[in-house]
Amino acid sequence: MAFIDNEAPLHGAHRDNHTHRDVNGGWLRPAVFGAMDGLVSNLALITGVAGGSVAQQTIVLTGLAGLAAGAFSMAAGEYTSVASQRELVQAEVAVERRELRRHPPDEEAELAQLYVSRGVEPKLAREVARQLSADPEQALEIHAREELGVDPGDLPSPVVAAVSSFGAFAVGALLPVLPYLLGAHALWPSVALALAGLFGCGALVARVTARSWWFSGLRQLALGGAAAGVTYLLGSLFGASLG
Repeated sequence: MAFIDNEAPLHGAHRDNHTHRDVNGGWLRPAVFGAMDGLVSNLALITGVAGGSVAQQTIVLTGLAGLAAGAFSMAAGEYTSVASQRELVQAEVAVERRELRRHPPDEEAELAQLYVSRGVEPKLAREVARQLSADPEQALEIHAREELGVDPGDLPSPVVAAVSSFGAFAVGALLPVLPYLLGAHALWPSVALALAGLFGCGALVARVTARSWWFSGLRQLALGGAAAGVTYLLGSLFGASLG
């Protein structure tokens, strides 16, 4: 009895703490990708144009145009991608629904065999499959998870993905332009703010992925800095040749 009492708090702690974050909501990937893409692409765009020794007005206009074009492009791409994936999954779930309706014994046997392949005793596997197959919707959900690896009731939303991508890209792309909008006349404030933003985004992502914050931040900083350096060099070379 003492053993049971000692173990009970552990079970309670496990029940209270053993929770998972939503990994299928459809917003995290486009938001992270959008923010990073907005920062890197607009920073590179601005540094490339600035490298050509153009007027400040041209740099600002280029940055704002890059923000608008990139945000709409990202949103459209994310919406189409997630919608197409969702429609494909729904089509496959519809196939499974038809099979469950037309050949229920075969589908029940298939589910039982799946449990047997995972180590369940055959008689118990058949009984579990029989009970689970009694509810057609539950059976459909289980078959979809086991055969397709998806939850038909928890598919990513194309609208959520598009809005997340649009907003995140716009915020990220705004950072390199912001110093110019506030009156800066040199390139370095834009570069400094954008690189700080990249490091911050990388560190923030690490909190979600459980990766080291400084490693993730420095990785994004290095990638964004490299892109900005290359485009500035190209802008300087082409600007000199065109001038």
